[in-house]
Amino acid sequence: MALSYKARRRWSLVILLAALPLYIVVAVNFTDWLRARYDGLSVGLEFAIFVALGIAWVLPLKPIFKGVGQADPDAPPPDN
Repeated sequence: MALSYKARRRWSLVILLAALPLYIVVAVNFTDWLRARYDGLSVGLEFAIFVALGIAWVLPLKPIFKGVGQADPDAPPPDN
């Protein structure tokens, strides 16, 4: 079942304001854990991990964010 435009807008707001900051905290803690476990990571490897984690969150959520910044496609046309 596809989400309506209003539902996608609401979910995108919840994701950006609540889930994304939580995901950032988890990603930083994960990288710190890797750094402690393997006696330091090279700067390049740590950067690659952060880039991969930064892209990984958006891939499954792309359908929710797609078209949210556009006008409501189901709204009646404005009267002129």
